[in-house]
Amino acid sequence: MTGFKEQEYNNDFDLGVWKQIFKYMKKYKKYLIMLGFIMVSVAGIDIIFPLMTRRAIDNYVVPGNIDGLGRFAIIYGVLIIIQVINVWAFIALAGKVEMGIQYDIRKLGFKKLQELSFTYYDKTPTGWIMARMTSDVRRLGETISWGLVDSAWGLTFMSGIAVVLLILNFKLALITLTVVPILAMLSIYFQKKILKAYRDVRKINSQITGSFSEGISGAKTTKTLVREEENLNEFKDLTGNMRLVSIRAAIFSALFLPIVLTLGSIGTGLALWFGGKGVLTDTISYGTLVAFLSYTALFFEPVRELARVFAELQAAQASAERVLSLVEMEPTIKDREDVIEKYGDILHAKDENWEDIKGDIEYRNVTFKYESGEKVLDNFNLNIRAGETIALVGETGSGKSTIVNLACRFYEPSEGEVLIDGIDYRERSLPWLHSNIGYVLQSPHLFSGTIIENIRYGSKNATEMDVIRAAKLVNAHEFITKLEKGYDTQVGEGGGKLSTGQKQLISFARAIVSNPKIFVLDEATSSIDTETEKKIQDAIQKVLKGRTSFIIAHRLSTIVNSDRILVVKKGKIVEEGTHKQLIQNRGYYYNLYTNQFKEEKVSLY
Repeated sequence: MTGFKEQEYNNDFDLGVWKQIFKYMKKYKKYLIMLGFIMVSVAGIDIIFPLMTRRAIDNYVVPGNIDGLGRFAIIYGVLIIIQVINVWAFIALAGKVEMGIQYDIRKLGFKKLQELSFTYYDKTPTGWIMARMTSDVRRLGETISWGLVDSAWGLTFMSGIAVVLLILNFKLALITLTVVPILAMLSIYFQKKILKAYRDVRKINSQITGSFSEGISGAKTTKTLVREEENLNEFKDLTGNMRLVSIRAAIFSALFLPIVLTLGSIGTGLALWFGGKGVLTDTISYGTLVAFLSYTALFFEPVRELARVFAELQAAQASAERVLSLVEMEPTIKDREDVIEKYGDILHAKDENWEDIKGDIEYRNVTFKYESGEKVLDNFNLNIRAGETIALVGETGSGKSTIVNLACRFYEPSEGEVLIDGIDYRERSLPWLHSNIGYVLQSPHLFSGTIIENIRYGSKNATEMDVIRAAKLVNAHEFITKLEKGYDTQVGEGGGKLSTGQKQLISFARAIVSNPKIFVLDEATSSIDTETEKKIQDAIQKVLKGRTSFIIAHRLSTIVNSDRILVVKKGKIVEEGTHKQLIQNRGYYYNLYTNQFKEEKVSLY
């Protein structure tokens, strides 16, 4: 989580946030309208029940009359049956809406993660993303579906009761409802406090999720550095803060509900006091008083529910803000509308319109700087011929990876142009270029599944023969066939069941199976054993033939056969030539190569 500063949300309750959220629920509009009608029906029948009680008391109990009691009982029974059907229907519909909303928002979030640029992942912790797509989305789905149910019922029930009370006895109703304005003012005060508290809760929850993620992915490093106690103390601090802000949020919510109950009791007490006097003076019937007391008590039940929904809405707004910040995040690198119309986008490619790539690459007056303002390249120029193998050498932070990432359009120039086959690559689509790039990273990542599935990730149209051909080309076929299940062997999470060298060979095969025109090896041999390195070096000679290739290498033995070696220092090419030429020049490269050669020679003894 180091270096990541989460956006602060300091506004009051924001209706605009909910308008944005509701636009993602258009497909559930029919269900939401049905839910609204059902809850109005539920509230209407709940309002009728005290009137039925009043009728029973005034018409049957007090006078001791049973005429018409049977018809009364049938009507009462029918109302109960309708109410049972209503309850079943709203539970089923609300559950469907809840699960549907969660599914759709997670799908949108995952789609957005496929579209976002490298810069987003450079600055955003994995844990933050996980928290958005799990706990925040779940809270959002629950609040929207069940909050709508309770709100529709509560508002209808309160309005209906208020009307009935005013009809039954206007003066007594006004006395009873005097507590409502006080309740409204308290609600405004508490909503601000609750919203702030729940924003803090969601923020720290993201940090905890991130800490879990880092703890799991870095478990081996933790063990080797004996940092268990320090990690535990850091996690205790996070969870301690979570406990404090959660208690604060719970206290505000807990205080709000008893205040509502107290005011409700005061309203009921006023009705009993003044209504009792009315019964003694024969201005109110006994049945009317019973109905009035029932309504008064019932009036504050939906108030309590609305207060709870209101508190949950505060918590859900904090979640909604964070979910929207991901779902509506704009990629820093994206194609123009006219380019998308012709060539398609990342998820809907129009590959029938794609031009073939030869592999000529030109950097023309390229300047690049990160969002932080740090300038890496300044007026950088370089021409690479199709089929040429370019090796990049230099210190960490010299700009080697930036040069390659610009060619792959993982980043775009701040100024200047990158041309592919003589055309600014922004005139073509991202998928057009990326489908023609094979990239092998220093730390290979395999997905859970089998070896054949992992190699096929490089090309969705690859046949089994294509996979085997690629594996043979990179010298991976031999070790794969020795495994018990061969190409159907499960690699485990992150490829954990295979050695680093085996994972690297599979990632090499995955990169080559699509027959890319541009190939990148980024420190691909720095973390493997000597035997596997020899296999990869042998494979490199076969694989790179006829492809425009970049090799970023720490082990210089990997690049001695490159067509050109570029020595990069502070974003500038300070030396350029073949291995033989640079050795003869006795410059930076010569010193680097001879020192490494001596170190490797010493390590053998």
